[in-house]
Amino acid sequence: MATYEVADWMMKFVKEAINVLFLEHEPWQIQNEVDKACKELQNSLFNAGTDLAYMKKLPETGMKSDEIFTLIDNYELLGHVNWKKGHVSGTVYNYDKDLTKLIAKVYERFVWSNPLHTDVFPEVVKMEAEIIRMCLSMFHGGTLSCGSVTSGGTESILMACLSYRNKGYKLGISQPEVVAPVTAHAAFNKACEYFGMKLISVPVNRNFQVDLAAMRRAITKNTVMLVASAPQYPHGIIDNVEDIAQIALRRKIGLHVDCCLGGFLLPFLNDAGYDEVHFDFTVAGVTSISADTHKYGFAPKGSSVVLYRDKEQRHLQYFSVSDWPGGIYASPSIAGSRSGAVIAGCWAAMVFMGWPGYVKTTRKILKVAHKIRDQIKKIDGLHILGDPKLSVIAIGSKNFDIYQLNQLMSDKGWNLNALQFPPSIHICCTMTHAQPGVATKFLRDIKEAAAQLMKEPRMTPTGSAAMYGMAQTIPDRSIITDLTNAFLDGIYKT
Repeated sequence: MATYEVADWMMKFVKEAINVLFLEHEPWQIQNEVDKACKELQNSLFNAGTDLAYMKKLPETGMKSDEIFTLIDNYELLGHVNWKKGHVSGTVYNYDKDLTKLIAKVYERFVWSNPLHTDVFPEVVKMEAEIIRMCLSMFHGGTLSCGSVTSGGTESILMACLSYRNKGYKLGISQPEVVAPVTAHAAFNKACEYFGMKLISVPVNRNFQVDLAAMRRAITKNTVMLVASAPQYPHGIIDNVEDIAQIALRRKIGLHVDCCLGGFLLPFLNDAGYDEVHFDFTVAGVTSISADTHKYGFAPKGSSVVLYRDKEQRHLQYFSVSDWPGGIYASPSIAGSRSGAVIAGCWAAMVFMGWPGYVKTTRKILKVAHKIRDQIKKIDGLHILGDPKLSVIAIGSKNFDIYQLNQLMSDKGWNLNALQFPPSIHICCTMTHAQPGVATKFLRDIKEAAAQLMKEPRMTPTGSAAMYGMAQTIPDRSIITDLTNAFLDGIYKT
């Protein structure tokens, strides 16, 4: 499930706005500084330092194919991170040439298809049904289990939350609540805001698993849904699904397990030579699961599934209108029209990989992730947060500013993920990191960066280190919202 990363080149403007909070200023002065930073930020995004102009209207004459590809080549020069060499955390989960060629050919064949028109594209409808059933088989769904293909992990979570909200309405709960660990994905926050639900965030323990006692205390008569992550995004830790499921059963509440990140790793652990984790429909009390096919399933972007133990729960996410003049309209998820090419590409990726293929990639990814985890533990000044078993390794420090380490790694060409509360960074290992030499280079670079900071622990923070360090100290989080809004506005600025 992807997030916009705040790029290093915008940090100085964020820093200017934040700095004013540490001085004595009137509220209107603070707002003026924030507004100034937002304006400067929007004027500096993406095209800074290039002569590439934005297209603001349709060309007077259509461009030829070679002209279009020349323009695309120039656009690609805007990027400075070499993801193909495994220098990026997560983002691209496989770059296998044979798989890429296959998906491209399949995509081309179905580029105009739309499963909304079931009678016109029955082959895509069949593929979609098979994707769902193959995933249900992976997660040990029973004969009544079912699901939907969605556009990504966020939509899968949105659909699950919508179904539990609607179930709550049917039970007479007018103000439904979701109880989730504070580490659960931000898509749960989005779902609750979209659908008028209340999110109750509960703390995690020292191992970064949900605090079970806190979860029990948070449950009220309005609770319609509990959440567990397998694993959670920030630290790669798997919540204790079996214990949460017991709580759900006793209180007769639905339990959603978010496997968007781990869905195509966890089912293959045992065959890959690792300890099995109980997280899916074999656990009584688990009523729904989300899993991203476009992460470790290696499907094209825009592909995920939401799965349910029974059809009644899926019905609660459906939308239909029977008296529209345009005819009877129904859709299983948020979108009406959808890309049949993405569905066909996902189907092709899954049948290309097969069970043995996913076992192989799981083994490779976890081998490199565990190598990085175990070696970082030996680096002076660094520690691992919790005990991650899968592909995400979160790193902290008690000796220096971890965000400064992130900045130094960025200077060396790495693109890692900055976390907060507590300050930390993480790397999400993919097949790009399983390439020869990538893990060795990462460990060498992070060891050098840590050694530099151990010698200069009070090095003046710059770039992202300055922004993240100060951002966590701001009590008025609306200022951060203003700045992120400015960033998002800047993406569309022409």
